[in-house]
Amino acid sequence: MMNALLLADLHGTYDHIDALLATTDPDCLFIAGDITQFGPVEDISAFIERLDLPVLAVPGNCDPRESLSCLDNSGAVCLHGSSITFGKTTISGIGGSNPTPFNTAFECSEEEIEKIMDDMIQKMERNQTNILISHSPPFGLLDEVAPDVHVGSTSIRKHLKAFDIVCCAHIHEQRGILKEGDTWVVNPGPASEGYGALIRIGDESGEIRIDLISVSEEEVQDN
Repeated sequence: MMNALLLADLHGTYDHIDALLATTDPDCLFIAGDITQFGPVEDISAFIERLDLPVLAVPGNCDPRESLSCLDNSGAVCLHGSSITFGKTTISGIGGSNPTPFNTAFECSEEEIEKIMDDMIQKMERNQTNILISHSPPFGLLDEVAPDVHVGSTSIRKHLKAFDIVCCAHIHEQRGILKEGDTWVVNPGPASEGYGALIRIGDESGEIRIDLISVSEEEVQDN
């Protein structure tokens, strides 16, 4: 059994993290990007060092590209373009975002995303639980910025079936959980506002439970 707390979109505001950890008591922490608000990357090291549990993370489009090496050196596992396996669960990652109109700090072309996804999927085993931690959502899923205006990654959507769970972020207003075919897609909402999600993976294939969580200002003050 694995209990993972999924956080995203911290944007340099870490006030709610202790309360979220106390509420969920997870085995590990997944971070789906935007740890900072365009830096400084030193804030990432300081944040990771205060956590007393394994951290698996990707940067977001608001994190400088230097955050990749910063995560590697901080004690976290930087999953951008790579994977790690625990028992029968493999967690893969892709950071940054597909192109935005704002030319933010860490953006990748759909061609770059496609290559990263292809390389990761070729190495994955099929008889286990496969999780993707991505800052960008898949196109058409939890990615609306206005009615019928979708901004997610077409490359991630193309490879959706390869994963049992896709953890995404980026679009703060699209906090939620949905299922597309056999794949769960979850956006935990901005951790800067006290939101997260708890992901429970059982020992048997397909044993998955995902719950959205939040903490109140009172709980933040108590921690």
